[in-house]
Amino acid sequence: MADRLAQTDGLTDIQREILSTVRSFVDKEILPVATALEHRDEYPTEIVEGLKELGIFGLMIPEEYGGLGESLLTYALVVEEIARGWMSVSGIINTHFIVAYMIKQHGTREQKEHFLPRMAAGEVRGAFSMSEPGLGSDVSAIRTKGVRDGDGYVVNGQKMWLTNGGSSNLVAVLCRTDEGQPAEAPAHRSMTTFLIEKEPGFGANPAVPGLTVPGKIDKMGYKGVDTTELILEDVRVPADRVLGGTSGRGFYQMMDGVEVGRVNVAARGCGVARRAFELGISYAQQRHTFGKAIAEHQAIQFKLAEMATKVEAAHQMMVNAARKKDSGARNDLEAGMAKYLAAEFCKEVVEDAFRIHGGYGFSKEYEIERLYREAPMLLIGEGTAEIQKMIIGRRLLEEYRIKG
Repeated sequence: MADRLAQTDGLTDIQREILSTVRSFVDKEILPVATALEHRDEYPTEIVEGLKELGIFGLMIPEEYGGLGESLLTYALVVEEIARGWMSVSGIINTHFIVAYMIKQHGTREQKEHFLPRMAAGEVRGAFSMSEPGLGSDVSAIRTKGVRDGDGYVVNGQKMWLTNGGSSNLVAVLCRTDEGQPAEAPAHRSMTTFLIEKEPGFGANPAVPGLTVPGKIDKMGYKGVDTTELILEDVRVPADRVLGGTSGRGFYQMMDGVEVGRVNVAARGCGVARRAFELGISYAQQRHTFGKAIAEHQAIQFKLAEMATKVEAAHQMMVNAARKKDSGARNDLEAGMAKYLAAEFCKEVVEDAFRIHGGYGFSKEYEIERLYREAPMLLIGEGTAEIQKMIIGRRLLEEYRIKG
């Protein structure tokens, strides 16, 4: 398959080598089994073990903690390649990396030393938790609460939509804590991120009394990876497991992590769209109607042209957002734009590839059927299109505010 689309200028030799290795792994170890695993809703254990051996779980973790110390750009390009193979695998990595990134950026020295080396090796795998049954993007409405009790906290509440909720053994949980805040203080100043270590699995957790992961949520797509609830009933968390060691900073820590997550979701959209384009242009040359390959019909060529343009545009916006974050600059505008565009374009490219396949696209024997069910998750994850447009609009008004 040609690689004309979604190229990235200015990569180092190391970055190119990493991407080449991951691309080869995707072609050999993920694409041949992805659809069968997805149809069985089976966790990709062997694939995850292979990614561990490649060092992917430590990609952005600093070398001093056993990671590869690579940039967000490298990570995003790796995610794009993996999502091209199977989006669920990129989800397993994403939540892990958001938690690792938050610990790297905001954790105490002890927290970094305790978690990061094992996270780099893939021995500790992370999940992060903001959403609740009664809220999605409205983070200020969080009701799960941690109350100070002696040398720790007691946490009660119910969380929702944890990717890796069952298979992870570390969860970063955003809770409300009202220590030292006046009643009229904004909600985001009264939030704390707790790092809760648990045993992998479902049901009542043997390592954490009061913590329960009820089971997997049955989803339309994005299968294989477990998505769960998290119930906390008088769960005790020691004070040294408050991220950064100080309460009240959780909202800002989580939003920093979500910016990384939005670049990741954009990268996933790019990968899925690229795979859909590959499937569409390949099928269009094999299927014949009215005496010629359907690729020779102008209507199909127009579709292919639109699809390729969208793949290219989304990729370049995703790369720009990752590079902005790597530079140390604020990137919420660029990340919001990239996530919004890549998710919307992914949906459209997948649908066009589905249309090109005709009736066969509706068959579970064809890969495009899986992609058609996976793409909608990207419209929701890490903030809906409407939330992205709110962020973009507010930032634009900040940048272009009329003076005087």
